[in-house]
Amino acid sequence: MQMLDPRWNTFLAVCETMNYTKAAQRLCLTQPAVTHHIQYLEQHYGCRLFTYEGKVLRLTEAGLRLREFTRSMAYNEQKMEQTMAASAPISLRVGTSKTIGEYVIAPKVEQFLRAHPDASFSLLVDNTRELLRGLEAGRLDFVLVEGFFDRSRYDAQLWRRESFFGVCSPDHRLAGRLVTLEELEGERLILRESGSGTRAIFEDALRRQNRTLRGFSSVATISDFVTIKSLVMDGLGVSFLYEPVVQRELEQGTLARFDLADAPMQGAFYFVCLKNNLFAGTWADWMR
Repeated sequence: MQMLDPRWNTFLAVCETMNYTKAAQRLCLTQPAVTHHIQYLEQHYGCRLFTYEGKVLRLTEAGLRLREFTRSMAYNEQKMEQTMAASAPISLRVGTSKTIGEYVIAPKVEQFLRAHPDASFSLLVDNTRELLRGLEAGRLDFVLVEGFFDRSRYDAQLWRRESFFGVCSPDHRLAGRLVTLEELEGERLILRESGSGTRAIFEDALRRQNRTLRGFSSVATISDFVTIKSLVMDGLGVSFLYEPVVQRELEQGTLARFDLADAPMQGAFYFVCLKNNLFAGTWADWMR
């Protein structure tokens, strides 16, 4: 049963496609019907929801606010339908950034699956930017992310803090030292891709010192932690990673730590869901 007003569904479809024709195709409606739905909402709320900049459709400030509320309503309706179906198993769709997904979350997943043996569970590991897109589209119930994002758009709670520092091979000249950015500039940096929380923390530390990655002569971008650590062990560059990612290698002595003297760094992991999520408390309790 569809409870959400069809005009709100139309509004969300236009928000996702930013194109009236594509929204009409997705909803199996005519384009005039889509236009009529949007005009009705604009008249009802007494404001413009979309505007054109040249030929590009944009959301107005009012449209952005309505999108936030409507996404939450659509999500809550979907989850209530699942919850009220007596025969339906518990369903949980979690997204995590790579550090959390590969090195932190496993005990929590095991705890959930043991407590709910019939549950439908999925875990998506991706970078922070893509996870937030999945959350907004209603494909994820909540996400655990690192790095920087617009917290005003979501319900976000600090989950845990982790140390974040430089790593190099044990015989590297930086090993075990407090290092200036001037010393670091001569090194090859091996970093995660743009959009990852790991990279964002390091770039933010540079910005606080009025620097950017352009000040480094060599930057290699690699999305895989195993490859990054292997290259660093072989002395082919240095990287900046969270402690859980390199804890084993540090204990074994195959990697060494160094810290930046003029740009100290610490990372935070956040529990994030849509605003007004009726199930947020349940998920947050599970993560504690």
